[in-house]
Amino acid sequence: MPEYRAHFDARIGFANGGGLTAEGFRLDLPTGEETLEQIGALFVRHLGLAMVGSIDLENLRIVEEAHKGSRGIDTPGSDAPSRVVDLSHVIHEGLITYPGLPAPQFSPFLTREDSRAKYASGTEFAMDIITMIGNTGTYLDSPFHRYGDGADLAGLDLTTLVDLPTEVFHLTDLTTRGIPVGVFLDRDLRGTAVLLHTGWDRHFGTPEYLRGAPFLEAAAVDHLIAQGVTLVGIDSLNIDDTESGGERPAHTGLLGAGIHVVEHLTRLGDLPARGARFTAAPPAVRDFGTFPVRAFAVISGIQN
Repeated sequence: MPEYRAHFDARIGFANGGGLTAEGFRLDLPTGEETLEQIGALFVRHLGLAMVGSIDLENLRIVEEAHKGSRGIDTPGSDAPSRVVDLSHVIHEGLITYPGLPAPQFSPFLTREDSRAKYASGTEFAMDIITMIGNTGTYLDSPFHRYGDGADLAGLDLTTLVDLPTEVFHLTDLTTRGIPVGVFLDRDLRGTAVLLHTGWDRHFGTPEYLRGAPFLEAAAVDHLIAQGVTLVGIDSLNIDDTESGGERPAHTGLLGAGIHVVEHLTRLGDLPARGARFTAAPPAVRDFGTFPVRAFAVISGIQN
């Protein structure tokens, strides 16, 4: 179903004095057919304003646009069945995920032709070897990736990787590479998977993907840790700024707090701001910190 947002300027007057102005504000709408008065009420509810005396909206435009997760906006229900959205890049021989890291290599251990001599007539198998670095495709970082005494892949609690309540932040219209703390302040994120949709996955597999990529600012990292999130994922080259000279505040802070990191996600634009359930479980490998995952989200037929 299409989603709608209102674009407008606003002036709020408070009944006990003072006021507030906003320019170019954007707000999710339940149907796109709301009146000016209804949009004003939704705006007040989204900001959590009290003692409002007057609401004046100007330059209002209603556009078809993906929701960003405005507070107090309930979208209409649907009788459609649940659906699964695959959020992982396909791994193939020669794939370059990150500059300077080796591409995966495939080789046969047992070919179908050779297997015919080992099994009954009409029965054949293929067994293959893949040689790859853990940082290939869409992968999860465990604390062991950053800290020698942190939990490795075999030590992760599956309840922190499977069927997580999900908050998606659609950030394709940000004007800066760094994702600031302010985009997270209007939601309760405790216990959730926070997924950062920057749209950078459109460059995956091309030279453009490797430079100028979006990342999470340090103050935002501190906020997510304080909120008690379970996992943070991004559809970009790295959750840190790889052009900062080697500093890695996001990996250092998140993994130090036991918060999983998933990088190189894709198709986050297909997810609603709220309501999906996210899964990204790697194999249980001892003394290993990073490994590809089949990351996916389940979207129920009825969204709130």
